[in-house]
Amino acid sequence: MPIGNRKSQVASILLALLLMAGVASATATAKPKTKHAQLTKTHSSSHHASGKSNKKSAARPHGQRGIDEQRTLEIQNALIHEHYLSGGPSGTWDEATRDAMTRYQAANGWQTKLTPDSRALIKLGLGPDHKGLLNPETANIPSPHELGVDSGTQPGGSTDQE
Repeated sequence: MPIGNRKSQVASILLALLLMAGVASATATAKPKTKHAQLTKTHSSSHHASGKSNKKSAARPHGQRGIDEQRTLEIQNALIHEHYLSGGPSGTWDEATRDAMTRYQAANGWQTKLTPDSRALIKLGLGPDHKGLLNPETANIPSPHELGVDSGTQPGGSTDQE
């Protein structure tokens, strides 16, 4: 077979392969590959047309939504003890309590936008109780010095004098 004829055959085969690849690519992009993609595409267009909301796609907030009354009383008592809140504890997370906690956190150099900060609660003596730990000596617990707590008060609210 002459070389020129062989080159044209190879070129023809390559051209045919390229055309088939182009057709396959165009077909693949025209249709969604998965059933989920088809449903999403259909749902999106019908959602906007009807104006109805889909409860499945609505984002639900995560995490704690509020501070319960008992915990609020504990925080208010601690803030009163530290002279950041005046009056008696009400058990309601009100504006005065939020302001007192914000001032307390700012005075310690902590964030003030989100309250309460875990470091603030620990320093107020309202942190976790570490008495039930199997190995409290080796547990990854910040020292009172790291938290800015005086040496007589432990992070769990207990004292050295037991």
